Amino acid sequence: MAKKTSAAPDIERMRHSCAHVLAQAVLEMFPEAKLGFGPAIENGFYYDFDLPRTLIPEDLPILEKKMKHIVKQSQTFRVEAKPIDKSIAFLKKIKQDYKVEAVNELKKEGFDSITFYENINQKGEVTFVDMCEGPHVEKTGQIGAFKLTHTAGAYWRGDEKRPMLQRIYGVGFPTQQELDDYLKQMEEAKKRDHRRLGVDLGLFIFDDEVGPGLPLWLPKGAYVRHKIMEFAFNTYLSNGYDPVCTPHIASAALWSHSGHLDFYSESMYGPIKIDEDEYRLKPMNCPLHVKMYNSSTKSYRELPVRWTEMGTVYRYERSGTLHGLTRVRGFTQDDAHIICRPDQLKEELAKALKLTLYILNTFGFENFEMNVSVRDPENKAKFIGDDDRWDHAENTLKEVLEESGFKNYVYDIGGAVFYGPKIDVKVADSIGRKWQLSTMQVDFNLPTKFGMTYVGEDGKDHTPFMIHRALLGSLERFMGVLIEHYGGAFPAWLAPVPVIIIPVAQAHEKYANQVLEDFKKAGIRAEISPSNDTLGKRIRESEMKKIPYMAVIGEKEVKDKSLTIRDYKTKNQETMKTAKFLDRLQKEIADRNG
Repeated sequence: MAKKTSAAPDIERMRHSCAHVLAQAVLEMFPEAKLGFGPAIENGFYYDFDLPRTLIPEDLPILEKKMKHIVKQSQTFRVEAKPIDKSIAFLKKIKQDYKVEAVNELKKEGFDSITFYENINQKGEVTFVDMCEGPHVEKTGQIGAFKLTHTAGAYWRGDEKRPMLQRIYGVGFPTQQELDDYLKQMEEAKKRDHRRLGVDLGLFIFDDEVGPGLPLWLPKGAYVRHKIMEFAFNTYLSNGYDPVCTPHIASAALWSHSGHLDFYSESMYGPIKIDEDEYRLKPMNCPLHVKMYNSSTKSYRELPVRWTEMGTVYRYERSGTLHGLTRVRGFTQDDAHIICRPDQLKEELAKALKLTLYILNTFGFENFEMNVSVRDPENKAKFIGDDDRWDHAENTLKEVLEESGFKNYVYDIGGAVFYGPKIDVKVADSIGRKWQLSTMQVDFNLPTKFGMTYVGEDGKDHTPFMIHRALLGSLERFMGVLIEHYGGAFPAWLAPVPVIIIPVAQAHEKYANQVLEDFKKAGIRAEISPSNDTLGKRIRESEMKKIPYMAVIGEKEVKDKSLTIRDYKTKNQETMKTAKFLDRLQKEIADRNG
């Protein structure tokens, strides 16, 4: 178990310090620049600026050169605290209006001083100063290797009604080798970008008139999505879950009762007036499942209840945060709720984790990072629920992970949501990037708000434990990750077209159509590439479509009732009887190999 403070605090200090060096370089290039903020982020840093002109790609190498000069000087970072009013006066003097606004807000919150970091050159001169909590490295020479990568627009304070600033992103690592490895990984990631592959492979599109964040699934993409959903849903049913189904909207009264209108309204869409009542698109399925649970009295003998739904939900995401399939406004969750007795909690969580690993392993994910988020014992007022239930749930989550062989999990103190602790599962894809997909969340809020009970062995009412569980997360996000994991080359069991039949010439098309019928009868989707174009061109097109198998038919194949099979993944080529290949492919699809 590793407590989550920072996986590598020295790296964070280096990256944060690099952001300051970037700001110093920008002020050298644009003395009139106004500074926003520049934190360390995963793998690097960014800084927001109000600049006199729009940046162009050619500006980044110039800024990098200036940054490297600052680093080479090994300037010292010196920290100083100033009284709040002197801080405001100083920031006004150097005409940093955004910082003035930020400090004025801190003053209203009761802050009486502000911390500043100064960069001091070897002559003892102050070359740069910025309000900042830190921490930083001692000298700029300790920053390591870095590279500016791109720019983007960013609203001041994330508010679409405020000025648009220019954000400069960079990456930073302790050594040049680590930076080079990361940049190489990012180049590979560009090739795997699901937004590009989704269009190239005819999987999905987005349309401005339909609306941002609302994917339209084309036939091939809809097929893959269906196969993912079918496999997951059938697996849940075979593991003791019962299916339920709920509507896309519910009355505002329900969302008020659940607390969503009080605490989650910014992520919900506006009211829909029906007759005299107000309704809302559902942002989640949970309260509707709770209502079904409460529709009848439950005995302790009937628990656990395991309900699953492929439920489509709608959440408002800011346009700047939308990102292909991985951040959308309408998506389908493989949602499930487990309602159980306290003595069943451990077994249910262990089963859910085992099921999670089986599902993810089947899709080819093998490396996992487990995160346990618990409440802050020093700030219990932020979290609802009594101590005994929190302690029981937190200890159970830890025990389940440790007994499942995950002893080196991340322990995030204070990272729990207000209504309960959780396990998040991050998966590493084929090029090593980590994606947060699966969640198992204990909820102390809804059982209390809706008065969920079961009749115990003592004949009295008791409050059950409720577990939210989404193993894929959302089908949209999961598919986006999966496209990038496979690089668009789906295994045969998922591929919209697992095999394409390529007759060498028109004379071979009759046999090709017979083979196609054999595939169809066996339940295997296949297509024929007509002999209108050259063989080479048709093979290249099949490669570009990343079809798992090409079955080439020429004179010899017609005579021998065989196929020459080319494997997309291995590039190996083998001639075999048609019946043999059909049997092999059927088994591969049934076993979900690849």
